[in-house]
Amino acid sequence: MTKTLPSLPVTTEMANAIRVLAMDAVQKANSGHPGMPMGMAEIAVALWTQYYSHNPANPRWMNRDRFVVSNGHGSMLHYALLHLSGYDLPMSEIKNFRQLHSKTPGHPEVNVTPGIETTTGPLGQGITNAVGMALAEKLLAAEFNQSELSVIDHFTYVLLGDGCLMEGISHEACSLAGTLGLNKLVALYDDNGISIDGHVDGWFTDDTPKRFESYGWNVIPAVNGHDVTAVSNAIAAAKKSNKPTLICCKTIIGHGSPNMAGTHNVHGAALGELEIAAVRTGLDWPHTPFEIPADVYSAWDAKADGAQRENEWNQLFEQYKAAFPHLAAELVRRMNNELPGGFNAIADNYIKQCVDKRETVATRKASQNAIQAFASTLPEFLGGSADLTGSNLTNWKECVAVRQNQAGNHINYGVREFGMSAIMNGIALHGGFLPFGATFLTFSDYSRNAIRMAALMQIRTLFVFTHDSIGLGEDGPTHQSVEHISSLRLIPNLDNWRPCDSVESAVAWKQAIQRKNGPSTLIFSRQNLPFQQRTDEQIANIARGAYVLQDVESPRVILLATGSEIELAVKAAAELATRNIFARVVSMPSTDVFDRQDLHYKTSVLPKGVPRLAIEAGVTDFWYKYVGLEGAIVGIDTFGESAPAGVLFKHFGFTVENVIAKVNSILVN
Repeated sequence: MTKTLPSLPVTTEMANAIRVLAMDAVQKANSGHPGMPMGMAEIAVALWTQYYSHNPANPRWMNRDRFVVSNGHGSMLHYALLHLSGYDLPMSEIKNFRQLHSKTPGHPEVNVTPGIETTTGPLGQGITNAVGMALAEKLLAAEFNQSELSVIDHFTYVLLGDGCLMEGISHEACSLAGTLGLNKLVALYDDNGISIDGHVDGWFTDDTPKRFESYGWNVIPAVNGHDVTAVSNAIAAAKKSNKPTLICCKTIIGHGSPNMAGTHNVHGAALGELEIAAVRTGLDWPHTPFEIPADVYSAWDAKADGAQRENEWNQLFEQYKAAFPHLAAELVRRMNNELPGGFNAIADNYIKQCVDKRETVATRKASQNAIQAFASTLPEFLGGSADLTGSNLTNWKECVAVRQNQAGNHINYGVREFGMSAIMNGIALHGGFLPFGATFLTFSDYSRNAIRMAALMQIRTLFVFTHDSIGLGEDGPTHQSVEHISSLRLIPNLDNWRPCDSVESAVAWKQAIQRKNGPSTLIFSRQNLPFQQRTDEQIANIARGAYVLQDVESPRVILLATGSEIELAVKAAAELATRNIFARVVSMPSTDVFDRQDLHYKTSVLPKGVPRLAIEAGVTDFWYKYVGLEGAIVGIDTFGESAPAGVLFKHFGFTVENVIAKVNSILVN
């Protein structure tokens, strides 16, 4: 449904309302970025008054269009739009811009401000999240829509600037978007030629239209971004394309500022009282700061239109429910991020099967087995890999590859680790899918900021990493992860799992799937690892992040290990026993989960007064929080070497003899 464009005087006043709110809020905070909102005001008017389908009274309406401000430093544009169109964002929050606990933080944050779809600010990730949202819409529509009952039918609109296009992640994501033909993705490019350092022609001379044409996008070049009608016509054309569309809008940053427009001075600082007064004079805006005339509010008000749009969709969905009750219930379940009722029982039964099989297997293979076991129960599974499917093992027998003209549940992301991770975040934010994607652990560095954003947004994205240590062997130090696991553990709200066998791998998958308030990493070995015997109580305690795997009466030392090093800890404990040194072995597949346990449980696993030795094929510093300065660590504080895995473990001291020597050193002290 497209609305009639308001008259030119009205659209001018609507755009100017955005400008003055942006400059006034930034001035009051003495912090922020007024230039982008002032420069993109007419673009916002064209999109939000004619095409953007949303309901201010229900920001989570299932079939709403998604709107992303990838150049998130221009957050006041989005806040102004939300306030003016009728969202629960009062003027008091606009005045409280960038202040503690306000609903108008410096960059848009999902779950803080009603109507914000994703947290943006790190440039390039917003457009990449939008690619994920558009992909989720396409796949959900293919799965659920029925003849004349298209209950999933919406667009993803994204604003982006030069900075987003300079970031490498935009190349990764936009290339894949073109390949997959995401025609309901419309990007509006703020082509103002300015970044923080000044005019970009000194460092950014890409032919952006040709670049996007080469990706397979529909490109609409040289649109006057200050002409509401021209922008509106471009969006109308974009919505008819069978490709994703880039609309290149020529704009002037800080448009309306007589002395600062078109310069980097207006990008990221308050205009100052004198210039703000000059803006008001130039715009013929006689109103005081934060004062919006009633007729402008009326022109922007989207509440009635939004209610009508949602009501029409609700009527459609009622027809859909009557005709396809099972599909309707399944769609609602998935959009609410609820697991199927029988998932826990199926997962627990599979864990029991792993116990019965007692397999010696690489945990990457154990991971694939878990995926296979859970996939039929979880139609929301949307797997993938960054060109390493045969190594990461994130596919399963029944999975179908996603292609431009083929819906499926497994994505070949290509060699695009960062793009993959941020696309998965967009998929998770859209709803309807549980995305997981994989690469080698050492390449988690490429994905790191998207992982951090998933943790910040508290979304359920699953990052699978294989080839987790020097166990990778001959590929050498460029591919052998040493610092990566400890580094990932430093990210708040990220659960990291490094299981030691098939049972812990299955539990790790179950816990990651069940978690609703944040992402998880699942970190697996290339090499085979032996099955470890456990009681039912020990199996239950895996979910607590750490547990006593082997115990003795009155242990003299605790051997604490993860992943592939559990095997070494068990062997060392057996040899220590022959020397009358009795050791408790603690497996800690997730330090993050263990740290959240109550004090009683933590001290039951790691009692005070018993010396501790940690064993992990990675950097040592992290482990002092568990062993203390009086404890010891068998780890690696250098980069790896090229050699077979067995040779490397011996070379770096991952031997029973070295563990015993370390134990003796702490017992003597």
